[in-house]
Amino acid sequence: MKNLKDVPIGSKARVVKIHGEGAVKRRIMDMGITKGVEILVRKVAPLGDPVEINVRGYELSLRKADAENIEVE
Repeated sequence: MKNLKDVPIGSKARVVKIHGEGAVKRRIMDMGITKGVEILVRKVAPLGDPVEINVRGYELSLRKADAENIEVE
């Protein structure tokens, strides 16, 4: 299982599953991150938090804790 936080900068990944409970999972899905969507990792902050991604044509910053809940291939 590979998480979004493990994807190197400049690489693309496809979402396989979103882990988490209730409000956490719903918030991630509300941001446009759903099963099957392609994500491009744009930048990672110097200390690794947050991660900037490109999803569905817009820029999004995710906390490392949220990125750990997103399983990718």
